[in-house]
Amino acid sequence: QVQLVESGGGLVQPGGSLRLSCAASGSDFSTYVMAWYRQAPGKQREWVAHITSSGRTSIANSVKDRFTISRDNTKITVYLQMNSLKPEDTAVYYCNYGVTWGQGTQVTVSS
Repeated sequence: QVQLVESGGGLVQPGGSLRLSCAASGSDFSTYVMAWYRQAPGKQREWVAHITSSGRTSIANSVKDRFTISRDNTKITVYLQMNSLKPEDTAVYYCNYGVTWGQGTQVTVSS
C-alpha cells in the first residue's frame, strides 16, 4: 500500500523560507510523477508543482520564481523548497502520487 508522509510545515514570517518533505513508501516511486498541491482556507485545492522520474519539473506560475521541487529516488522523498514566502502562500500542502495523497502539512505565513 502506498503511503505518503509530509513534514516541514510551520509558521514563518513573510520573506522567510521552508522546505517541505514527502517521504514515500510502498511502491517503486522512481518511475512516476510526484506532485505538490495546496489548499487555502475556503479555496479549492490547487496544483503547485510536479517532478517526473527523470527530474523534469513544472511549477505553477504563481510560485515559479520562489518555489523549487526536487526528488531523491534513493530516499524515496520529494521536496518543495519555498523561498520568499508570502501570506497568500498560507495553506495546507499535500503530496500526491497517482491517487494517493498525504495527510498534509500546514504552512502559515504571518508576521
